[in-house]
Amino acid sequence: MSNLFVVSGPSGSGKSTICALAAEKDDRLRISISATTRAPRGEEQNGKEYFFLSDEEFDEKLAAGEFYEHADIFGKRYGTLRPYVDSLVADGFDVILEIDYQGAYQIKDQNDKAVLVFIMPPSFEELSARLRARSTETEEQLEIRLAKAEAEMKESVNYEKIIVNDKLDDAVDEFLRYINEKREKAEEMRDE
Repeated sequence: MSNLFVVSGPSGSGKSTICALAAEKDDRLRISISATTRAPRGEEQNGKEYFFLSDEEFDEKLAAGEFYEHADIFGKRYGTLRPYVDSLVADGFDVILEIDYQGAYQIKDQNDKAVLVFIMPPSFEELSARLRARSTETEEQLEIRLAKAEAEMKESVNYEKIIVNDKLDDAVDEFLRYINEKREKAEEMRDE
């Protein structure tokens, strides 16, 4: 029986890195690829980092009920494609969905067995420093992202597991231990 691990956290918390490293270390894990209407950045490839869709394609898939969840984020649309996730689950993989809290709640409403994990920075100051160090946004964009991060961090109380990413290796190990705990519980329930 496969598990869905929904991982959220503000930009700069390290959630993408933690998810990627966990998937590298555990061959039973797969990271879901989200769909988006934003344009590819740099070397990003369709079907690798994201499924890049036009607004029209996104609308068609939405009308056909092909999204587990979807949201508007910073003026672009993102969503989790149901057929893609279902195919991973059918192949016996545990799936990590890296999405914001709005999407996490949508998934939990549809699948009460989905496990919500929140990646928290060690402090808001550290988060701000990490985002500034990226040097990828204007000061105005950075302020918007920081305000969103503050709101997101308040949502962490609604998650089953909070992992503070102070030291990356420790955070990855904690995430993997939690995944294995959930697998063991699922197997115990199946054996009963």
